[in-house]
Amino acid sequence: MSQVDKTARRQKIKARSRAVVRGTQERPRLCVFRSLSQIYAQLIDDESGKTLMAASTMSKENAGLTGTKSEVSAAIGKQIAEKALAQGISSVVFDRNGFRYHGRIKALADGAREAGLIF
Repeated sequence: MSQVDKTARRQKIKARSRAVVRGTQERPRLCVFRSLSQIYAQLIDDESGKTLMAASTMSKENAGLTGTKSEVSAAIGKQIAEKALAQGISSVVFDRNGFRYHGRIKALADGAREAGLIF
């Protein structure tokens, strides 16, 4: 399976899930993107079309994160959950963005749940 096929497949899955998953101000969408070496998470209010907050391995505050990719993903999940709870957001809708729910995506979700986020 070529990279073009994989990307097209993920885009089709993403479109199907996005038809159902919507974020609001009270319950934003936790959108996750995984590249080969990085992971990104953001809370999005789809009603106003704004990103409320974000966390990623590329940010300056996370430059010193070490460990396996799954451990780093769990740390990013905890970080986004702490930011959300500080803003008064306790419940979110999880958007895996067409990626399978295992590995780093699951680690990020578990990290966010451990930190107190409900979804």
